Amino acid sequence: MIAPIFPVCAANAAVTALIGTSPVRLYPFGEHDDSVVYPYVVWQNIDGSPPMYLDTVPDFDEYKLQVDIYGNTASEAAAVALALRNAIQTHAYITRWGSQGRDPETKSYRYSFDVDWIVKP
Repeated sequence: MIAPIFPVCAANAAVTALIGTSPVRLYPFGEHDDSVVYPYVVWQNIDGSPPMYLDTVPDFDEYKLQVDIYGNTASEAAAVALALRNAIQTHAYITRWGSQGRDPETKSYRYSFDVDWIVKP
């Protein structure tokens, strides 16, 4: 089970204008290859659960995702974060604006936020 972050974001023209279409540079955590093209986005599940019913199977699942954007500049990372926010907010809830910073080794800029997503099977 997985939140539909990729299809939602890949279908959004403002998002793909910034992170590409072939490929869409939106990767599950750990799936990004070694050839880095900026900007790009990684995401991962950090929490979630189905509701607990005794007499039937759950009718939805809850996911909490962490989304991290990496860019060559702070403004590039922020622009991708804004486009992602606008695409995601019609399907899920942004629940935390995370840290922003610069990686000391790669010198890339990072922007982070969390999303709560309710998915009906």
